[in-house]
Amino acid sequence: MSSRQFFEKLGPYTLKEIIKTIKCTEDYSHVKDFKIHGVESLVNANESDMTFLNSSRYKDISLKTKAAACITSSNLSKYLPNQCIKLDVKNVLLAVNQVSKMFYPKADIDYPDIYLVNSDEIKKKYPKVNFGKNTLIGKNVQIGNDSYVGSNSIIESNVKISNNCTIGSFVVIKNSIIGENVNIKDGAKIGLKGFGFIPIKQKNLRTPQIGKVILNDGVEIGSNCTINRGSISDTVIGKNTFLDDHIHIAHNVRVGENCIMAAQVGISGSTIIGDNTVIGGQAGISGHLIIGNNVKIGGASGVTTDISDNSQVMGYPAVPLRDFVKMRRKK
Repeated sequence: MSSRQFFEKLGPYTLKEIIKTIKCTEDYSHVKDFKIHGVESLVNANESDMTFLNSSRYKDISLKTKAAACITSSNLSKYLPNQCIKLDVKNVLLAVNQVSKMFYPKADIDYPDIYLVNSDEIKKKYPKVNFGKNTLIGKNVQIGNDSYVGSNSIIESNVKISNNCTIGSFVVIKNSIIGENVNIKDGAKIGLKGFGFIPIKQKNLRTPQIGKVILNDGVEIGSNCTINRGSISDTVIGKNTFLDDHIHIAHNVRVGENCIMAAQVGISGSTIIGDNTVIGGQAGISGHLIIGNNVKIGGASGVTTDISDNSQVMGYPAVPLRDFVKMRRKK
């Protein structure tokens, strides 16, 4: 599900055009030139794409990547397949930013959708959809039968909403694909650009966010939640997962099935949450972590490390629940 249906894509570009743009630290004049068709994650890249590797944490998947070339650093090159061309740079994320802007020059800012029209003007196109007042719909929007879209909501171009969904009032949905029986409450914002930037010489550079949000069947999103689209891969919420009000899901987060999150939970970018996980209110989870299946995280906890399956943790930093209780008793 990695197709980019929401952003204008340029290219392809030759490998040597890209090498010149990102200013590699080595000489690649001997490398045979060919066209690169896109920038993808380590998992989704194919033989015509390029990818990036900036941490040994991902060595298990980087060794299996099918990408033709990979932006990385000299100390990480050993974690890539022999057939993958290693493009060594001083700043991996800056180089990825530069390549992403080549392919997707308008994905670093959420430009307003200029194709919105009032649902009253196009209601014949959606005979089995119930619209509130002042609802705005973009081009090529799909909305399934028996769905509701509340007043003052905006569904931007190319969004797909399946059957029997309920979208509340003052909701904004962009860059998203939504399954059946999904309930999105008032004020939620789905598919906006994540907090992606690179500080360079006292200047912040915006990073293109070219992924999307996928809400699978049966998901519930509480009032005033924000779910950011992915930067390169997608942000995904698994089947039958319920989010309470005022929750923030950052870019590239993947949440499993049948999870429950209480109000004011925050999950930082690229963290993976397993199935059947319960997270208490105001808990914060750092980025690039793996939280296992059947995990319980206590309210107001701060999670800074991976958590294995079937664990219960609490506190800041979060520790096994048994240890947390012992520490409390000593006070």
